[in-house]
Amino acid sequence: MSFLLVASFPESLLKFRGALMAELVARDEKVHVAVPDIPMGSTLRLEMEAVGLIVHEIPLKRVGMNPVSDLKFLAHLVVLMRRTKPKRVLCYTVKPVIYGLIAAVLARVPYRYALITGLGYAFQGGDSRTFVRSLVKSLYKIALKFSEKTFFQNPDDEALFRKLGLIADSAKTSLVNGSGVNLTEFAVSPLPNKLSFLFIGRLLGDKGVREYVESARIVCEKYPDIEFGLVGWIDDNPNSVGQDELRRWIADSVIKFYGKLEDVRPAIANCSVYVLPSYREGTPRTVLEAMSMGRPVITTDAPGCRETVINWENGFLTPVRSIDGLVAAMCEFINDPLLVARMGMRSRELAEDKYDVNKVNQLMLSEMGFKW
Repeated sequence: MSFLLVASFPESLLKFRGALMAELVARDEKVHVAVPDIPMGSTLRLEMEAVGLIVHEIPLKRVGMNPVSDLKFLAHLVVLMRRTKPKRVLCYTVKPVIYGLIAAVLARVPYRYALITGLGYAFQGGDSRTFVRSLVKSLYKIALKFSEKTFFQNPDDEALFRKLGLIADSAKTSLVNGSGVNLTEFAVSPLPNKLSFLFIGRLLGDKGVREYVESARIVCEKYPDIEFGLVGWIDDNPNSVGQDELRRWIADSVIKFYGKLEDVRPAIANCSVYVLPSYREGTPRTVLEAMSMGRPVITTDAPGCRETVINWENGFLTPVRSIDGLVAAMCEFINDPLLVARMGMRSRELAEDKYDVNKVNQLMLSEMGFKW
């Protein structure tokens, strides 16, 4: 049997889907992965091949909606699927879902699945994204008709897709708790002696990174000894912060910038509280990792984020875009440091109960017809 996973970020494959693919390899499935920017001989490609994956580089441009390049991408996928003849195809992130499902139908793949890991750039923001949003909605509506089952990572995304008519009322769907987290790999670590906060992620406006930095600035005026860490990077997303803006943040000495880390566990271990003020997520993986390591969380009362925090149990939910809300939540921990340990323990309990990667994978494989 053959299984094909189509994705847009090669770095995320082993990190977010590694356990799922390892389970398939252990079942003697031929596991193919199709991703862009992974040339022959590259370190990441060699790592994938070393764990038994068959890697295919695809001509996917993640940003923009260029009809010519997107049609070339579609044609490439059709040829790839006809050559590899997978029995099942799983696609995630926007373009792989849209063009992957259409290609799978054209290539006569028997079973086709989509994983909605978030709404992406087109669905957030104001009028400047209206055309792109309309186009993506139309394409989703076409492509998702061909999905045997569509996985969602939070109920709000599923409700929105149904409300917008992107999936039919009769469409088969399944709700999964994000990509899960390896509870052994992200083990509980001792809390640091000094109270500190941490943000991890791409430096996008929609991730709430500007609100995080401004909140840090306000808190530091009153509590100059509190540290605010920032792990992240600038990419080609139109919503990304600029280099000059990042340089100003670093020059102001409000945040401690670590750049992009291959292993975020040391950064989480060195923080007391994890903060993600995102405007919307599928299920934020970094929050799950912080919870698994026993850290309380400050995040927003937004789709995908609100599912990870029980207010006043393992952290605080704040309004989206609210600097005042973030500052107030941070000050709760500053004024009562005992909350950190108590809420951190509760985070770990929730991670064990809901977000164990083995439980998440068991559900997904069962829903795709595999016997567990």
